Amino acid sequence: MCTVTYIPQKEGYILTSNRDESALRSPKNITQLTRSGQELLFPRDKGAGGSWIMASSKDRLVCLLNGAFERQERQLPYRISRGIMVMDFFDSPHANLFFEQYNFKGIEPFTLITYDNGQLFDFRWDGVQTHLLELDISKPHIWSSATLYDEGMQQKRKEWFAEWLNGRTDFSRMAILALHKEGGEGNPSIDFMMNRYNYLVQTVSITQVVSTNTIRQMFYHDLITNTQVKKSLSHT
Repeated sequence: MCTVTYIPQKEGYILTSNRDESALRSPKNITQLTRSGQELLFPRDKGAGGSWIMASSKDRLVCLLNGAFERQERQLPYRISRGIMVMDFFDSPHANLFFEQYNFKGIEPFTLITYDNGQLFDFRWDGVQTHLLELDISKPHIWSSATLYDEGMQQKRKEWFAEWLNGRTDFSRMAILALHKEGGEGNPSIDFMMNRYNYLVQTVSITQVVSTNTIRQMFYHDLITNTQVKKSLSHT
């Protein structure tokens, strides 16, 4: 939920998410369930039971990053977990309805990246008001969590991403995965694969969603046990 890239493909896109968290909250498998008439794939958080990334059989995807624009003081208790809110997204028939109708009061600030049937949105809640931006689905994008990376760090990561894109022809899943594992400058505090405070917070997993016109595949790489699981959904 802390470093996310979106890379358009000839057919569809690949969205990749590095999760920076305590290893104690790292799941080992992909959960599949039916909700609101659609099949969902997601790694289930061991804490609150929600998720930071979910893909649907109806060509919809949500990816969560903690924080909106800058690090903010926590104001506990919060009404619900952000990961539960991610699951609630799929009860709305369209992203815009979710943005307009959902009650965000009492939820910790966040950024939601949503892909909904050909539309890509950057939606943020700063604790007071919402901010919505529709993005170009034909261009690559990168996000970094505002709670872990200040403005300067976020800009540096955008520069690394731009350097990786420059002149590149290989945008395969494995090439993107390599970026998420190796991107940076050798500083574990800010590299794409991060480690802070002697593993108190570290990159515990990398999740990739590969979406085409007919199928969505989720690859979940558990970096603690060095294992990978994969599940697929047909488009409905």
